Amino acid sequence: MAISPDLVKQLEEKRKVALLAGGADKLAERKKKGLMSARERLEAFFESGTFMEFGMHAQHQCHEFGLEEKVFPGDGVVTGIGTIDGHPVAAYSQDFTVGGGSLGAMHAKKVCDLLDYAIKAGMPVVGVNDSGGARIQEGDAALSGYGQIFFRNVLLSGVVPQISIIAGPCAGGAAYSPALTDFIIMTKSNAQMFICGPEVIKAATGQTVTMNDIGSAAAHATVSGNIHFVAEDELHALQIARKILSFIPSNNVMDPPHHPTPNVTLDLDPAMDELIPADSKTPIDVLKVIARLVDAGDFLEVQRDFAKNIVVGWGRIEGIVVGIIANQPAVKAGTLDIDASDKASRFIRFCNIFNIPIVNLVDVPGFLPGMAQERGGIIRHGAKLLFAYAASTVPKITIIMRKAYGGAYLAMCSADMGADMVFAWPTAEIAVMGADGAVKILFKREVAAATDPKKKEKELVAEYREKFCSPYEAAGKAMITDVILPSQTRGIVAMALRNTLSKRETRPPKKHGNIPL
Repeated sequence: MAISPDLVKQLEEKRKVALLAGGADKLAERKKKGLMSARERLEAFFESGTFMEFGMHAQHQCHEFGLEEKVFPGDGVVTGIGTIDGHPVAAYSQDFTVGGGSLGAMHAKKVCDLLDYAIKAGMPVVGVNDSGGARIQEGDAALSGYGQIFFRNVLLSGVVPQISIIAGPCAGGAAYSPALTDFIIMTKSNAQMFICGPEVIKAATGQTVTMNDIGSAAAHATVSGNIHFVAEDELHALQIARKILSFIPSNNVMDPPHHPTPNVTLDLDPAMDELIPADSKTPIDVLKVIARLVDAGDFLEVQRDFAKNIVVGWGRIEGIVVGIIANQPAVKAGTLDIDASDKASRFIRFCNIFNIPIVNLVDVPGFLPGMAQERGGIIRHGAKLLFAYAASTVPKITIIMRKAYGGAYLAMCSADMGADMVFAWPTAEIAVMGADGAVKILFKREVAAATDPKKKEKELVAEYREKFCSPYEAAGKAMITDVILPSQTRGIVAMALRNTLSKRETRPPKKHGNIPL
């Protein structure tokens, strides 16, 4: 017996209501502004025809506070699963056309149900945030919903990757869910993220600020460091999320999506030698080194506009996915400061969770000196970097390009801090401090007593550099694996990666270490 036409019609009508969300007029208005609807985002994100929606007909009809006549199709959020490069990914997209995307009990339940499924199935989660905040009319039920989402964000952390996209307002407590995820992508316009807005700040402190000062993508990317990527628009944000997923595994028990080449080539790259200035004080642009190191120059930099004195991101070397952490001598001489330490530490811990080998490119004269750094807690922040490297058990390959002085040498993953292999270029200088500083301290009297103090100081600097800073001195003490030419770097690193992928390391049983937060 065929299904009743009335039942078919009823289903079609209910689906039509859900698909129209806040109504045709509101969807048209968004389109005029160049904004995507909640469903359009997910359709653009997933491979065509793969999206399976969860809870299309779920909605909360509140009969309190004057909401008797209001219905919220989908309760302001679209949730479900689709595939990216053939791998399942869970995603949700808040719908601003439905009650301003406000979060109520059913909205939270839909998100929580998706997160619960993602952790059981071992799949990444991508969330598009576009919400006016808690649904005031639902009172503490909305607050409870946020708490349930936060709890699950923490539960999923370290098990499956979580990526947040800020494509509209994300204010107050709502901002803490993206902050608990691994990476945040924010659109240049139409997106704001803040705890207290300009009016609240004005009322509480008397300080006048604009939304651009505190809540814009530019402010978060360059000053606060709260976000990792800035997107031109929503479509670009979704493309960035797909690019991130191309480098990382679906969960913490899988390997990254390596595509190893059949054979490792050890061919020299003479152009790498050309990047090294004759004068050791002339800065190198480490991005040019990275471009020659990774396959086809394909490098996805993370937090590009924050703490530019250190560079982090993903690439592939002979098909093997790697996380790269590199000092940037072109900014602040490549010194480590508070922000650089935080940026690198967080990235190292992500790579360790998801089994991504780490390649370190070292050219660091030390930690940034100054009262602001000392009073800002450089000791505590720098210790995070030491902790992150020492706690990580993934393969770690370190290349000492030039300067590697003092505690910063250790903080950039020396052999003593757990590097599996350490290679140095002939230009490397490994010492407690640079030759210039050491001579000023150790040979102050000899220089002062010399007939020609400047000449004497220059001679002593050259002698000190040769005797105490040479990479061969470190090699003689088995502190490094080998001294190599820059042109050999790609081939040597590729071989080192192949030889360490099978690495297994067991640590003492414990809940977790106490990182100096």
